[in-house]
Amino acid sequence: MNWTTPVDLKAQLRRLWERGELLRPLVTDEPRFPLRLTLKCPSSTELAEQFESVRGWIADLMAVAHWRIEWREVNHRVLGSQRLPQSIWVDTLDDAVALIGKRRETERFIELLAFTRSHQAALLAWVGKRPLQAIELSAPWPHLIAVVDWLTAHPRPGIYLRQVDIPGVHSKFIEAHRGVLSELLDLVLPPEAIDSARTGIGQFAARFGFLDKPTRIRFRVLDARLAILPGSVWPDVTLDAESFARLAVPLQRVFITENETNFLAFPSVAHSIAIFGAGYGWEALAQAKWLGRCPIHYWGDIDTHGFAILDQLRCRFDQVASFLMDRQTLVAHEALWGEEPEQVSHDLPRLTESEAELFNALRDNRIRKGLRLEQERVGFQWVMAALDALE
Repeated sequence: MNWTTPVDLKAQLRRLWERGELLRPLVTDEPRFPLRLTLKCPSSTELAEQFESVRGWIADLMAVAHWRIEWREVNHRVLGSQRLPQSIWVDTLDDAVALIGKRRETERFIELLAFTRSHQAALLAWVGKRPLQAIELSAPWPHLIAVVDWLTAHPRPGIYLRQVDIPGVHSKFIEAHRGVLSELLDLVLPPEAIDSARTGIGQFAARFGFLDKPTRIRFRVLDARLAILPGSVWPDVTLDAESFARLAVPLQRVFITENETNFLAFPSVAHSIAIFGAGYGWEALAQAKWLGRCPIHYWGDIDTHGFAILDQLRCRFDQVASFLMDRQTLVAHEALWGEEPEQVSHDLPRLTESEAELFNALRDNRIRKGLRLEQERVGFQWVMAALDALE
């Protein structure tokens, strides 16, 4: 028996609910009801051969409230005149949500819709596009609207989020809802109040004109003769990116390493500093134009991500050389090999020929599946030998 059951009919309504199609007409005022559901009925042969089953199927349909059965008369050659369901209609939204148990959610949506119409009608388009997400946000929705109202009155405010003064709204609330607030503000604010080049929740502050927490760069001085801080011989310094960009120190080399232990243990090198790396993303370092005139050595893991970070760093500084990221180092430390769980699969155009050869061998699992040598596993004598080779 493959006739449409009450369970099947309710599943049709649930799919419409999940796509937002039951609630969206409340925003757009487009007619949606009465709604005809898809109904597969018994054939003439099935009616004759499974008459009792058909009667039970009809009884099951008739036992459900909140939908209307449209009937048709059939003159069967064996059974004579019979009255069979032809289609199932749901006449109202109330009936539809009652059938799938969504009355309470619908009431919350109607309340949110009324609030939006009276406070920020420009956001009705968002509510209509994402009705189920709107229901999930029904409790904090007034606070979200309050933030939108505040930024509408104070576009590109030039202050930190912590300084926003909205009754009942804490800055942590804004930070926790940056994703949805970005979508709402994009609908309401004029183009000149939005920096469209800044995308993603991590750039929410910059996109809408707030001051952002400064990116900090941590570095160690590797030469006691470099007097960066008075009274400190081997300083470990953290500066905001803007201050780092203004450094005026006679440097001959810069080393960047991703591992903090390697950063702290990095040996002394004349006229050099070591920078504690930031993984993917080098925007902060790029502000330091003087780095473009200085040899840079990048020391990362020997795995696909290590080479991907190296490739990305060369977007900013094309003179970067890899440090201890070669096949000889890898083979010498075979006893310390680990596994990289997720590998980079795309090509890396900025690698040298030897780097690309090793990267491809790692990416294609030619040596061993998911092979990784973490930088902190490289012996210290290898570090000293590599530094001596730079002299």
